[in-house]
Amino acid sequence: MFNKEKVKLGIAPIGWCNDDMPELGSENTFRQIVSEMALAGFTGCEIGNKYPSDAAELKWELDLRGMRIASRWFSSFLVDKPYEEVEAEFIKELDFLEAVGANRINVSEQSGSIQGKTDVPVLTGDHKPVMTDEQWDRFCDGLNRLGKVAADRGFKLCFHHHMGTVVQTAAETDRMLANTDPKYVHLCYDTGHFTFAGEDPLQVLKKYVDRVGHVHLKDMRLDVVKKVREEGWSFLTAVRNGAFTVPGDGGVEFDPVFELLSKAGYEGWLLVEAEQDPAKANPLEYAIKARKYIAEHTGL
Repeated sequence: MFNKEKVKLGIAPIGWCNDDMPELGSENTFRQIVSEMALAGFTGCEIGNKYPSDAAELKWELDLRGMRIASRWFSSFLVDKPYEEVEAEFIKELDFLEAVGANRINVSEQSGSIQGKTDVPVLTGDHKPVMTDEQWDRFCDGLNRLGKVAADRGFKLCFHHHMGTVVQTAAETDRMLANTDPKYVHLCYDTGHFTFAGEDPLQVLKKYVDRVGHVHLKDMRLDVVKKVREEGWSFLTAVRNGAFTVPGDGGVEFDPVFELLSKAGYEGWLLVEAEQDPAKANPLEYAIKARKYIAEHTGL
């Protein structure tokens, strides 16, 4: 299905330790995390709060385990902050990623975001930030500028649509992609976040498969999503209660997603990103479960 030389499998450390709720998985060490990733059969990962801040040390530890960095999250504030301030932070991240051998950076616009607020419902009410036309122009112009900075250094800026942010829905993703340059702004396509938002992830992929620069494979426990709406839970409460899980353990149909990406000639990372409470969902067990499912359904 996929070309093994051009499509690699990675997993995010967020199943072991959570950046937004560091108390989840606080007992897990960096070396344990990356060793278990490699043991489960993955060759790449993203960066979490337990990782060394020294690029040389990080690369050495990963090289020992046959691992590499696939990408990293970057919180942009293109609406709330001066562009020059955002770009300066962005360049620091590129410097670090370049030093560890990565060529993707996942950008999420956090101006007005409610994803980190534990007492704000993520699916009900009018709490999600919505941009004005002027803010959309500022945001898309800033993304294009950051994307060019990235592209000039051999990186792909991959924009991550995310629950509780200004780009959550398919319509918001449409507007963002329509007003950014395909040369500079790519999509970090996340099966879970589109499903959580009430969208059909396959239909979005059909429309924008040529813009995909990075893929997050995330399954959803749809019964938990139902409770998120009924109980007015926040995004982080949803995470604590198991809304997300690894591919094959929830309600997302992955086979047509894999097929479409393969037919489109996708090159890059397929990265399992399934934040759960590691006390409830053993990270190694779920990593192995995900790796087995991907092997069975893609041949990778």
